[in-house]
Amino acid sequence: MAPKFAAALLLTTAMAVSVAASDPSLLSDFFSANATKIDANYFTFHGIRKALSQNPPNFTATKASLAQFPAKIGQSVSLALLQFPAGSVNPPHTHPRAAELLLLVKGRLEVGFVDTNNTLYSSRLEMGDSFLFPKGLVHFQFNSDADNSAVAVSGFGSADAGTVAVPSAVFGSGIDDAALALSFRTDVATVRKIRAALAPQT
Repeated sequence: MAPKFAAALLLTTAMAVSVAASDPSLLSDFFSANATKIDANYFTFHGIRKALSQNPPNFTATKASLAQFPAKIGQSVSLALLQFPAGSVNPPHTHPRAAELLLLVKGRLEVGFVDTNNTLYSSRLEMGDSFLFPKGLVHFQFNSDADNSAVAVSGFGSADAGTVAVPSAVFGSGIDDAALALSFRTDVATVRKIRAALAPQT
């Protein structure tokens, strides 16, 4: 195969993969998602207003993603309100379909992500600071202040960024106890204790 042809084929394949990995393109101004009436209300989301009036006892993410706000189909944007009571954490997780840009609007947060070389990039944010979490990488946010809450707003470059919570994905998905014990260099009893701690409280 000629070097120029091989390079062109590689570039074309890379472009096709990058196009396939993005939100679908629209052939009109917007997608109506079977709405019977399209007016300004279709493009308005009130879910975060209600969340702002509450003080949750645990970390809470109020999402304005595709499931909650269908007007965003094909628009490649979403956001979430993140509320951190004193001493709370948004556990390590990933967003497989989008990068996340976080803006801290109240309090302080410890934030960070781990790249594919297992290098940790972390920062202590003050109100008004922003931090970028690259697409697909494991990241976290932690309010280490034992007395004060923190609030952040995160924007995503996808109408449906997706979330994979690492603790739940590893210990709540049914992976064999012995496999997890070997992976984490511990014993089955410890794995089962972690599973029990992560089980939903009823």
